[in-house]
Amino acid sequence: MLNYFKNTWEGIYTVLVGMKITFKHLFTPEVTIQYPEIKVPMEERVRNRLYVNMDDCIGCDQCARACPVNCIEIDTVKALPSDDLGKTSNGKKKALWVTKFDIDIAKCCYCQLCVFPCPTDCIYMTDVYEFAEYDRNDLIYKFATLTPEEGTEKKEAFDVFQAEKEAQKKAAAEAKAKAAAEKKAAEEAEAAKKADEEKKDDSKKDEE
Repeated sequence: MLNYFKNTWEGIYTVLVGMKITFKHLFTPEVTIQYPEIKVPMEERVRNRLYVNMDDCIGCDQCARACPVNCIEIDTVKALPSDDLGKTSNGKKKALWVTKFDIDIAKCCYCQLCVFPCPTDCIYMTDVYEFAEYDRNDLIYKFATLTPEEGTEKKEAFDVFQAEKEAQKKAAAEAKAKAAAEKKAAEEAEAAKKADEEKKDDSKKDEE
């Protein structure tokens, strides 16, 4: 009988000790952050989702070449002499149309190696870390400002310009070759005429 009351008391006592700790924490400041209502401020140099400022992009492809996981794809088309693409914020003149600038953030390892080679500082890491998607394809971010149709149009225009330039270059080379051939033929005719005159002069001298 004594053991029964002893065991009962020990059970009640241990519950009271545990509740003492529980009640103690009820009146202390909370340490759990209620996410997503409350978010932890990010550090200044945090590495999260990439962003590209296309106004400063010159299409140099250095970021794509530096990427160790090949998550950046860039396509460019040379601008025509008549095109004015403007300048970047640091004064560098733009000479390429960037028809494609895709980043597959699902493949990105957040190493930031693509940021440092950029000569215009147009690509950088942001503090955005909430970008979960249901579809993996939605994690491919397309930064190019040109539509696919506009990109095709720029490429076709450059191909036409290049073909015309090659045709003009070929025509100039042919004209130059023709002029050289005509000059050579004229020189040979002049030399032949001069030789005939000299021959006639020699014949007159022999007759005398």
